[in-house]
Amino acid sequence: MQAGKSNSENGQNLLGQTIFKYVPYWPLFLSLTIVAIGGALIYLQIKTPLYESTARILVKDEKKGTEEGKVIEGINVLTSKKIVENEIEVIQSRTLISEIINNLHLYAPIYEKGKFQNSTAYLTSPVIIEVQDIRKIAPAKDIPFEYNRKTGMVTIEGKQYLPDTWLNLSFGKIKFLSNSNYQPGAANSFVFSLVPLKRITASLQTRIKVSPSSKQSTIINLSLQDEVPERGEDILNELIKVYTYAMVNDKNTLAQNTMSFVEERLRKVESDLEAIEQKNQQYKTGRSAINISEQGKLFLQNVSNNDQKIGDINMQLAVLNQVEKSIRSKNEGIIPSTLGVTDPVLSQLINKLYTTELEYESMKKTVGENNPATLTMASQIEKIRPGILDNVESQRRGLEASSRNLAMTNSSYASVLQSIPEKERQLIEINREQSVKNELYAFLLQKREETALSQASRVSDTRIIDVAGSSPDPVSPKRKVVFLAAILAALFTGAALIILKENLNRKIMFRHEIEYLTAQPIIGEIVKERSQNQIVIGDNTRTFIAEQFRRLRASLPFIGISPSRKRILVTSAIGGEGKSFVASNLALSLALTNKRVILIDCDLNNPSLHLKLKIENKTGVSEFLSGKNDLSEIIRPTNQHPDMFFIPTGKLPNNPSELLMNGRMEQLLDDLETQFDYIIVDTAPVCPVTDAYILSPMCNATLFVIRHKYTPKIYIQRIDEDNKINNLKNIALVFNGVSPRGFGSENYGYGYGYGYHQESRYTMRISNA
Repeated sequence: MQAGKSNSENGQNLLGQTIFKYVPYWPLFLSLTIVAIGGALIYLQIKTPLYESTARILVKDEKKGTEEGKVIEGINVLTSKKIVENEIEVIQSRTLISEIINNLHLYAPIYEKGKFQNSTAYLTSPVIIEVQDIRKIAPAKDIPFEYNRKTGMVTIEGKQYLPDTWLNLSFGKIKFLSNSNYQPGAANSFVFSLVPLKRITASLQTRIKVSPSSKQSTIINLSLQDEVPERGEDILNELIKVYTYAMVNDKNTLAQNTMSFVEERLRKVESDLEAIEQKNQQYKTGRSAINISEQGKLFLQNVSNNDQKIGDINMQLAVLNQVEKSIRSKNEGIIPSTLGVTDPVLSQLINKLYTTELEYESMKKTVGENNPATLTMASQIEKIRPGILDNVESQRRGLEASSRNLAMTNSSYASVLQSIPEKERQLIEINREQSVKNELYAFLLQKREETALSQASRVSDTRIIDVAGSSPDPVSPKRKVVFLAAILAALFTGAALIILKENLNRKIMFRHEIEYLTAQPIIGEIVKERSQNQIVIGDNTRTFIAEQFRRLRASLPFIGISPSRKRILVTSAIGGEGKSFVASNLALSLALTNKRVILIDCDLNNPSLHLKLKIENKTGVSEFLSGKNDLSEIIRPTNQHPDMFFIPTGKLPNNPSELLMNGRMEQLLDDLETQFDYIIVDTAPVCPVTDAYILSPMCNATLFVIRHKYTPKIYIQRIDEDNKINNLKNIALVFNGVSPRGFGSENYGYGYGYGYHQESRYTMRISNA
């Protein structure tokens, strides 16, 4: 409970200190806040609002369970599965973005002229601009042109042109086309700019955000912020369109490659089949070989089976040769067909090669060829190819061995043929070869139809969930956020200015600075007197500064002042710190207690007390020390109080330090001690002269005056060091001239705080505690 209470109190203290530190500067914060809000209003007027357009598509990801229907799967025999992460990179690729820019002519934005800034004319311009070669666009800005709605003519560079005509102008070859998004407006004068393709591609890439809907979902979210919501929607819809077309185009390329291979094999088999049929016809016609014995039928059946197997082997060998040829030629993006090859490992390797090459192409378009990830993917491709070639070679050896075995088996059957008439044997061989070719031809016809059906179906691997739509209200800039940021900026700026003003000052600004720089105690703080009065305390004076001197009077016992120890030395570091002001008012404060007080002006270099007390400075300390006058001749009464007396400096000597050390000064103080209750000695500052160090041993305590925003910190830092060598007896500090912080006229915020002039004496005592 105590710890919680302590934390709460610390928080309240910190809040209170913060409020106390900055509230006096409220006009500064108010002015900065007004300026910041004005700037925010101007910013909101100038800043073009942005609308957010969004769209969603679904990708068939083999890892996340999106399966096609059986009918579609049967038709789309050449389909390939997608990975959502890869498709996100493809969607953001430079290739697709460049195609969008070209299709929508985003490289030539058109604007309406405004007083302060131009506004986009994506919807209000009746024409759009097409550049003949977008790869060679030269940057151009604010090219003016006019459109005549009656004649449909475009005026540019002082000449009129009809739309849909190529124009050779100074900045390039362009053509004006009708704007399909045109919404009639009042403007007839426009300007357009030409932006290089690379620059606008990079800009649009950073603006289009593509992300998965969730980790387990195959839905991709697309978003874009644009000042024209219709343009944002067009860009996203066009991106989906070109992405879908690219996917379908890849599938068609695969189907075309497979179809070319099947067609080539069909032509060869057709040629072989026609030759066999002609041979069979010629043989039967020439030899009259029609009936075949039952033994021949049985032989034909066995041999036919073997020959069919040999044909299958030859077919597989041909496929393997085609695969090997394709792999060695390194045709990226073209997958060789493995129709007829029963080894699943080879199909998996070829599919893996194809998938890896597609990912490599996508990554190369997205991050470049020299990216470490792209180089790693290229290395993987080069590692897959030897595996495919090894597999092909292994299968070829196996198939060739099987073919030799079957050939040997058929050779054994050849001995049986010797028992069959030559005519029947030859006919069986012809029929056997014809049967094998017929089966191979039928197989190739089936595969050709399946490939053609898959190619004609054009089934995409993506599906549009939501077409592009825009937010009804702008998403940027947000008015509340802008105003909040402006207010916070004003507050932080004001705080920074205050911190710089107060913390970077080389003069003493705060009481805690004094406490940090020296170990000597502070027994009093005196606020700055705004009037010209040098005497601020009297019998009926109840001002704030008068109460501070009363508090200083009450603190004198802390430094050892008592009826038997009554000598007080008042000094400072440099001139102008108010030591004479403190000494005179402290003397008067003591006199108000019906004590006899003598104030001695021992500043033999630059006296000022006689001016404050309005007393003539004819004879004084100087004359007594030199033996010219007695004590009774130099003591003067004051007009401030009957118990307050004053000894001026007299005529300024040429050797004040030596005069103070001649022994008569101590005699003067001893004589005064018998007549007065308090003796206050005002002497010169310690830095210019050494008078204070001479007088301090003769006194009982020393009041060292420090003035706010006047005394350099370096002199306070040296008090402790100098006091080790030249001791000032029972030294205590008085923080004088404390002025109000900020813009308040009554709030004294330096030191530990004093409240306000109107506060009661009890409140002031609490605040000074």
